[in-house]
Amino acid sequence: MADIISNGEAKLENETRQRFINEYLQDKTDKYDSRDVERLQKDDALAGCYLQWRLQNVDDALKMIDESFQWRKEFRVNDLTECSIPRWMFETGAVYLHGYDKEGNKLFWFKVKLHVKDAKTVVDKKRYVAFWLERYAKREPGMPLTVVFDMTDSGLSNIDMDFVKYIINCFKVYYPKFLSKMILYEMPWIMSAAWRIVKTWLGPEAISKLKFVGKNEVQEYIDAEHLPTHMGGTDTFKYSYPPLPDDDFQTPMCENGPIVSEDETESKEDAESESKDTLDSSQNEEQIKKSKKVTHLAECTLSVRGGQSSAPTS
Repeated sequence: MADIISNGEAKLENETRQRFINEYLQDKTDKYDSRDVERLQKDDALAGCYLQWRLQNVDDALKMIDESFQWRKEFRVNDLTECSIPRWMFETGAVYLHGYDKEGNKLFWFKVKLHVKDAKTVVDKKRYVAFWLERYAKREPGMPLTVVFDMTDSGLSNIDMDFVKYIINCFKVYYPKFLSKMILYEMPWIMSAAWRIVKTWLGPEAISKLKFVGKNEVQEYIDAEHLPTHMGGTDTFKYSYPPLPDDDFQTPMCENGPIVSEDETESKEDAESESKDTLDSSQNEEQIKKSKKVTHLAECTLSVRGGQSSAPTS
């Protein structure tokens, strides 16, 4: 029976790929990023995700792939790096990944009180969310996220329906099968009407993932060790930047993101060497860290140069 199901899924995946080429790609090679098209042809899991999210309906899956790939090219998702995002976006601490829910899914935090609607920065904010999602997708392919909207001390000035709709679309279209659940913590009653509108944007499969909680209910989904103290938890983590949360490197900043200066690199290496003289593995660890920093510097340099020659417009 399992073999029959597997064969049936493989057949639908192949049909999806072939029809995408025949119906969407002909004479439209500039419509998508070629890297996404190539991945679709090679990655069974990617084609399978779109099909599963659209209940194995090939027509619906193709429309979803088309919309998703166009968005990825518009936002240059494949080229998003830490250096391509304005520094102030990271410094706000409004969006970040940290901790896990009870099912082992990574937590994607949105600190709603730190978000203020501003048409001038909306594109940067959307690219910032895309950066985090793409970064996680590459690190943990196939692993879902739990989104936490922390609405503590938030109010009407923090409501941005266009931005919320964009976040919904990220999980509904751009990253299928990526959402484990969406937890809304301490939603003020004044926002109730807005979230009734949000529900109309969600499909039936996504509505069931919404969890409205307060301090008494949140630990049904997240253990105290992964909750901040204001939610009744014991996690003393305080967001700061740099580095990114859960990263193993610390670097000074350039105008649009972190780079490694020669002086900083040398001072770090000296300090690390002194503190690890007694460890047999010190040389291997130092070599790995150097490699990461050099790679990061190269990526940032290329990104900044690319941004200067083709800066995005909002």
